[in-house]
Amino acid sequence: MSGGRTFDPWFEGSPWREFVEQFFGVPAHRPAPTVSGIGVPVDIAELGDAYVVYAVIPGIDPTSVDLQVEDDRLVLRGEIEEPEIEGQWVSRERRYGRFQRTVVLPGPVDPEGAEARYERGVLIVRLPKASRARARRIPVRGG
Repeated sequence: MSGGRTFDPWFEGSPWREFVEQFFGVPAHRPAPTVSGIGVPVDIAELGDAYVVYAVIPGIDPTSVDLQVEDDRLVLRGEIEEPEIEGQWVSRERRYGRFQRTVVLPGPVDPEGAEARYERGVLIVRLPKASRARARRIPVRGG
């Protein structure tokens, strides 16, 4: 077909669509695309004394996120609620529902000093390295 458009029997103005709508008395809508499961993209930075995890979670109430440190893992849990609208969706690409993401950290951390904040759709978690994992310069004495 010319123009780069693929054949779509439900395209607006299609005789098939008009036939279905007239014959069954209901609009012939294609179902909106759905995506199952929610992925949470994560970046990890290593500072001298801490690891910083950046998790992209737009549209969530930050107080509803559950964060837990388990050994060398950070576990993020929560739910992104689907917005209510008047009318119907025409296209949908955002994901909604419960999520859980386990991030394996490069080394042990001290969970007591962990801090988290939420800025413009990104959850930022700072996890201090455990004292045994921090680099330390060892002076060498002359004999």
